[in-house]
Amino acid sequence: MSMTLTCLGGAGAVTGSRHLLESDNDKLLIDCGLFQGLKTLRLRNWAPFPIQPASIDAVILTHAHLDHCGYLPKLVREGFRRRVIATSSTIDLCEIILRDAAHLQEKDAEYANRSGFSRHHPALPLYTANDAERALKRLTRVAFHNDLPLPAGAQLTFRRAGHILGAATAEIRWRGRTIAFSGDLGRYGDPMMVDPEPIPQADYLVVESTYGDRLHDPVDPTAALGDIIERTTRRGGTVIIPAFAVGRAQLLLYHLWRLRQSGRLGLTPIYLDSPMAIDASDILRRHPDDYRLSPSDCRQACAVATYVRDVEESKAISASPVPKVILSASGMATGGRVLHHIKAFGRDPRNTILFSGFQAAGTRGAALIAGAGETKIHGQWIPIRAEIAALTMLSAHADAAEIVRWLKGFRQPPRHTFIVHGEPSASEALRVRIGRELGWDCTVAEPMAPYDLSEAARA
Repeated sequence: MSMTLTCLGGAGAVTGSRHLLESDNDKLLIDCGLFQGLKTLRLRNWAPFPIQPASIDAVILTHAHLDHCGYLPKLVREGFRRRVIATSSTIDLCEIILRDAAHLQEKDAEYANRSGFSRHHPALPLYTANDAERALKRLTRVAFHNDLPLPAGAQLTFRRAGHILGAATAEIRWRGRTIAFSGDLGRYGDPMMVDPEPIPQADYLVVESTYGDRLHDPVDPTAALGDIIERTTRRGGTVIIPAFAVGRAQLLLYHLWRLRQSGRLGLTPIYLDSPMAIDASDILRRHPDDYRLSPSDCRQACAVATYVRDVEESKAISASPVPKVILSASGMATGGRVLHHIKAFGRDPRNTILFSGFQAAGTRGAALIAGAGETKIHGQWIPIRAEIAALTMLSAHADAAEIVRWLKGFRQPPRHTFIVHGEPSASEALRVRIGRELGWDCTVAEPMAPYDLSEAARA
């Protein structure tokens, strides 16, 4: 029986993960993410979905980051009416992430219309709060390690992927074949998240390659973070940390808590200025089985910062000259409150803008790390004189060696492995490494190219 895999997104780039499995007229979509970064990618969010959404039998989410779940409201608006399947923690996070994404898009469109800097008249949001609520009604919870029947006779098993709260690998058994999706793999030995669990067997594998061409710096992230904060505050500056609200913000709170415990930060104020990150921290505490910290340590780490929900409070900390640390979304400085802080602090060389994870091509974060002397925010060019720093070892993604370590958990090689979710150079480097070290047959997946998975499973 014929079966194909087509990457509708998440191939040739790090964002927009959308992988379509088709067998005859039946369709399963694994992840449903937003494209981020380069304008040519972001424009794809506005294009009609490549297939009729109403024809999709189920959507399977590996985790709750926007580049894996953020297109769901638009998919539902365009006609998808079936189940969206995810782990319990992922669904709890989706409830805040999709509502926040819709709210920000509505606010950004409103601000663009009020300020007159958009080329579109009127500027419109990609989707609305109502679209997000309709998408959330489609979510169905499934526990890790439970076999769940899917439409058209398929079966699904989630295993822990590390990475962020609720993140899963997806093993789909369908019509005599097993197809495994890594989602985004986490780190081994992460202080908060559990190690990624192995998948014993698969006929076909789809694996991410975000850090497929590099290794994480072995430097102690707590010490490195402390060094940056101390040298900034000594010169009277403030540290702005664009942080992914889900996962990265909580990990940073943990490292800041450790620094506070050791006495390194003194009385330096720490602010978490992101309502979504605050909500995500609350969800973290409600799912103690999904991370390795003790409940007591988790509570104390989350309590190291002053939480800022109110817009006026956010404006007040931007206006304050007191040296401090501000964590604020988004992690690649593509939107949210952190842009207002960059506008306020980016011009002063006493301050530091500290990035703490992967920066996709075309984002403000990538440009600033590359040395850009100015950045455009809300239609205005802002000169950047602040120190730019990066702690890439704080990434929640497995590096190349950790990906290979996870692959070695398979009892035998898959018939074929498809490499996705990476910049072209990273994906190609991982393909070469897997071939050299493991001897596996690999392909770097091309966008929109159908791959035949019709070969029967091993006996």
